[in-house]
Order: sequence, then structure tokens, then C-alpha cells
Amino acid sequence: MAQVLLKHLDKTYPNGYQAVCEVNLEIADGEFIVLVGPSGCGKSTTLRMVAGLEESTGGEIWIGDQLVNEIAPGDRDIAMVFQNYALYPHMSVRQNMAFGLKMRRTPKIEIERRVHEAAAILSIESLLDRRPRELSGGQRQRVALGRAIVREPKVFLFDEPLSNLDAKLRVQMRTEIARLHQRLKTTIIYVTHDQVEAMTLGDRIVLMDRGVIQQVDSPLNIYRRPANQFVASFIGSPAMNFFAGHVEQGTFKLAHANVNGAATHADSQHSVGIAVGNNVPSGPAVLGVRPEDLLVIDGTHGCPLGTATLEVVEHLGHETMVHFSLAGAQQVARLDADKNVKPGDPLPLGIRPGAFHLFSATDGQRLN
Repeated sequence: MAQVLLKHLDKTYPNGYQAVCEVNLEIADGEFIVLVGPSGCGKSTTLRMVAGLEESTGGEIWIGDQLVNEIAPGDRDIAMVFQNYALYPHMSVRQNMAFGLKMRRTPKIEIERRVHEAAAILSIESLLDRRPRELSGGQRQRVALGRAIVREPKVFLFDEPLSNLDAKLRVQMRTEIARLHQRLKTTIIYVTHDQVEAMTLGDRIVLMDRGVIQQVDSPLNIYRRPANQFVASFIGSPAMNFFAGHVEQGTFKLAHANVNGAATHADSQHSVGIAVGNNVPSGPAVLGVRPEDLLVIDGTHGCPLGTATLEVVEHLGHETMVHFSLAGAQQVARLDADKNVKPGDPLPLGIRPGAFHLFSATDGQRLN
């Protein structure tokens, strides 16, 4: 096991495109860190630079107490699990798992021990003599995990390993990977575009956009206190609702929509007022509210937003999602499953007390 340290890591391609910009990150020994973000944000490029599959154009990569920038991938003491499994089709499961150890001239008895231990951990003992074509997608991914485990590396690298699996298998394999980390206690760097994987697996999440780290924090802290509007919009399903407006003397005034649906500042005397605190500077702002923090109000609780006409209602069994337009934008609220509503119904909405986020309308940074 080892800590991983990235110092001022950069990647700029010959055409001038900068995929990764000034990434500074300290990953503790035994920590499970998840790099997440939209396509093209630089997360996979960062992982590939740690693995040595991509050459950095600036900065330092440390694994343990060793600077590895000039060290070949095979000598970095890491193991990587890919999205496409990368199994040899002509080899058995046993041979696939043992191949890397054979290339390192590991004694045969040690190879057998490691292969059987990894197979037991992953419950694939009965598959050791099969070929990859005889396995399901989930079984192939277990074999790929087993091939990494037998290496007994300092660091595991996962590059979107569950993307090719169906929804049920993704949930199952997510649990398997979490159990694997609890058992092995090895440092893991995991790349995904799936925020559910990020939230459920990571000790910390590294959220990236356009090659820049936007926030590094625990899953709950990122969800509860996003550093900026981008983080707030990316983490959470359904996404956070945003309401345009402006702050005047510690009060947020909600903009109203004109006849074309665009948000405009309404007369202050008739705008919805939400107390946001005197420490928030006056000026244009964006109010963020999670779907579960929008309430149907009766005038006795919550901060009033206005009455919305429901456009789409989704009854999901354990909850009801309602979609509507308010303040010139499409919004969504998460209601109790027994809420009896239908499209066309008017719904007086408010915000759970204190459950809002305020961002600058100019640079998107958090204000409260």
C-alpha cells in the first residue's frame, strides 16, 4: 500500500489542447478516491498519467516515496482494471489471472496461492478452467479484478470498470468492489462518470471539469455544500433546481418569467423574498434547491416560492417526481409516494427552511 501525490500535474497535447490543468491531489495510504466528472473533464487522462500510459507535460507523480514520472508502467507497482476487461480469449480464467505473475517470473507455487486466494475472494473458483467467451459480463469483470488482485500492488487503478454492465450487475459489482476495498485496504483511484458510483464508493470525491479540480471532499459534504454551481448541478439525481434572481440587503428576490419564458427581475414589492443573511453581497445571484427540499406548503411552514402548474408526474412507487416550470426554467420536486397529484394540478411550493444554496450569477461560486 502507498499514498499517491500529484503535484501541479498538467497534460497539454501537441495541438495545444490542455486536458489536465494544475492538478494537486494527495491520496492517503489505503484511501478509496473517485475521480468523477462529465466526458472530457480530464479524469481518465489523470488516471492514465498515474499509470504511466500517458506522459505528463508538467508536474510530479509520487507513489509512496518514489517519483514515478520517468518510471515505466510495469515498474510502478500498480494494477489497472479497464472498462473492456482486456482478457486474453485463448487463455483460461486461471491463465489470465496468472499471466502477469508469470511474466515477472514469480514461483509457480506462489502463483497458485495468489490465484486461488483471489478466486476465493471473488467467488469465481468454479470458473478457473473456463475461457472468457464462456463467461457473463459480470464474471469477466470479476476475472479482471482477480488479475489485478494477484499482483498485490501498492495502488489499484479503475477506469470506468462497470460501464459495460447492465444496471443490476452494476449495483452488484459496486458492492463487490466496496467489499474488496474493505478487505484489502489498498489505495484505490477509481474513475467514473456515474455519480451514484462516486457517492457510494468513494471515501472522497474529486470532481473535475475542463481539466480543473472543482472540489475535493467526502460524498456527503459535496452533496450538502457544493463549492460552486457546476458541482451542485452535477451531483444529485435529479439535478438541483436553480432559480435566477438577485440579493438585496440579505434577501433573495426571485426573478419572474416574462411571456417568452425568460427570467426577468420583478418589482421588489411583489417578488418572493427569501432571507439569505446579511453577509451575502447584494447583486445577481442563483438560488439552488434540491428536489427533496421543495415542499408543498400550506402557509405554515417553508419559504414560499409560488404556485406551479404540474406538467409531468412520475409515480415511482417509493416516491413521486413532479415536473413544472417556474421562474423561466424547468424544475423538479421529489414528493412522498402517497401524494395524489396529476398533470395540470396547481401546487403551492416552498423551500424546506434553510435548505437552499446560493451562488454568484457571474462566476458560479458559492455565496452562503
